[in-house]
Amino acid sequence: MKLFKIFFYPLIILCFNANVEAQTLNVGTFNIKNDNPKDGLNAWKYRKGIVTALIKFHDFDLLGIQEAFSSQMKDLQDSLPEYAYVGKGRDDGDQKGEYSAVLYKRNRFKLIKEGQFWLTEKNIHVPDKGWDAALPRICTWVELKDKKSGKKLFHFNTHFDHRGQIARIESAKLILQMIKKIAGKSPVILTGDFNLDQHSENYKILNESDILKDAYVSSSFRYKLNGTFNAFNSKAITNSRIDHVYLTSHFKVFKYAVLTDSYRNSTEKIKAPSDNFPGEVQLYKAEPALPSDHFPVFVNTKY
Repeated sequence: MKLFKIFFYPLIILCFNANVEAQTLNVGTFNIKNDNPKDGLNAWKYRKGIVTALIKFHDFDLLGIQEAFSSQMKDLQDSLPEYAYVGKGRDDGDQKGEYSAVLYKRNRFKLIKEGQFWLTEKNIHVPDKGWDAALPRICTWVELKDKKSGKKLFHFNTHFDHRGQIARIESAKLILQMIKKIAGKSPVILTGDFNLDQHSENYKILNESDILKDAYVSSSFRYKLNGTFNAFNSKAITNSRIDHVYLTSHFKVFKYAVLTDSYRNSTEKIKAPSDNFPGEVQLYKAEPALPSDHFPVFVNTKY
C-alpha cells in the first residue's frame, strides 16, 4: 500500500497540474459602434443579431466592448445570457453615454472586484474630459478568479479619445500607473480602441512599457487580412491596427486574429437559370455588410 501511495499520489498531482496548465483563454476587443439611427442599414437594429452571433461563435471568454450604450448592453445581455458584464456609462458613471465594458463568461469566472476611472488629469473618479480630449473617456477594470485554474487576473478595457493627441499620450501613462496600483504584479489584460496604430510613437508607451506587450507582437500565429477599422466600407483595406489586446508577461499567446466577418444585406430577388438550379433555390442581389465599423480582435492565450 505504501508503494502504491508513493507512485499513485504524485501521478494524481502531475495530472492535475497538467490539466491546469492546459487551460486556455479566448480574449478579445470589439468596438461595436454606438446605436445611431442615422447609420441607415448599418444601424444597430440590423447588426445586433450579427454581433451577438459573432461573439458566441468565436467563443470569447473575456471581451472588451467599446461604444455601447446601455440599451446595447441590454441587448447583449439578453442574447448572451452566458455572459455577465461590468461597466458604466462614461457621461455620468451610471447609464448615460458610451460604455467600455468587460464581458466575461459566468461559468468560467467569479467576480472579485470591479471599478472604473476617467482618463483625465483632474479627479479620475468623476466623469470629466481630460487634457485636449473632445469627450469624456473611461477605463473599466475587473478582478476575476478563473474557476478552472483557481488563478486570478485583471482585465482593463478602455476607449481613447479620437481627437486629443495629448489625451492619448497621457491616457496611456495614466492606465499604466493605475494597472500598477490596482493589479500590482498580477496577470493583466488591457483591451480597447486606442485610436492609435502600431506605427504611432504613442503606441510604444504601452507596447514598450515594463509591464505590457501587444498580443500581435507576442503571438505564435497571426491571421490578419486587414487592419481593425473599416468605416463600414467592406471594400476598404488598411494595415493600421487601432484596436489592441495588451498582456503582461504571465501570458503565452498562441493565436492572434483580426476577425473580418461579414454578411449580406439582400435587396432584390435574382431569377436563377432553371436549367442549372432546382426550383427551390432562390438567389438575391445583395450588398456586403459588416457587423461594425471596427473589426474585432481575437487572441488565444494561456497564463
